[in-house]
Amino acid sequence: MLPVKRKSKCRTRTRRAHQALRTKTLVACPNCGKAKLPHAACSVCGYVSPKLILPVAEEEE
Repeated sequence: MLPVKRKSKCRTRTRRAHQALRTKTLVACPNCGKAKLPHAACSVCGYVSPKLILPVAEEEE
């Protein structure tokens, strides 16, 4: 069976208005200045807080 009345483009697009992708929020690392995710360790220098710095494995070429 088919729907009795077709949904308008406006109703369809209004419903899909919340499905847009959002950009990731990045902050500068206070130690090295590179971009990192907030509340996460820096992938370049391993800085988390002044008391905690995680070791970062260097890539081999």
